[in-house]
Amino acid sequence: MGCVLIYDGDCGFCTSSASWLMRVMSAPGGVASDDSVVVAPWQSLDLDEFGLTEENVTTAAYWVDPDGSLHRGHYGIAKALRFGGKPWSLAGAVIASPAMAWLAGPTYALIAKNRHRLPGSTDACKLNL
Repeated sequence: MGCVLIYDGDCGFCTSSASWLMRVMSAPGGVASDDSVVVAPWQSLDLDEFGLTEENVTTAAYWVDPDGSLHRGHYGIAKALRFGGKPWSLAGAVIASPAMAWLAGPTYALIAKNRHRLPGSTDACKLNL
């Protein structure tokens, strides 16, 4: 298996965001082919295969490299963006850079905590963080 982007399929905002990321990665200039990246809700996966728990995947998105390396939250989103063409690949590099991680991490956490208030959200999006 190639890379995997894991998201919460019960959350409308997360589902919309994952669909958008898949379009970015599959667009001209993106480097994702049909076999290189899987975008899937955690509910359809065997989490044990990835070394993840339900608590992990209900609080953040995860990117899994082919070697099994896990990238949580903003690092996971940055990895997905790096598979897109420009300018998205550049945005992914910036988000993951040490100079921006201090801001990207708390911003991701704020969005995750308030995802039930964002467009496309449902009651299932609310987290008790």
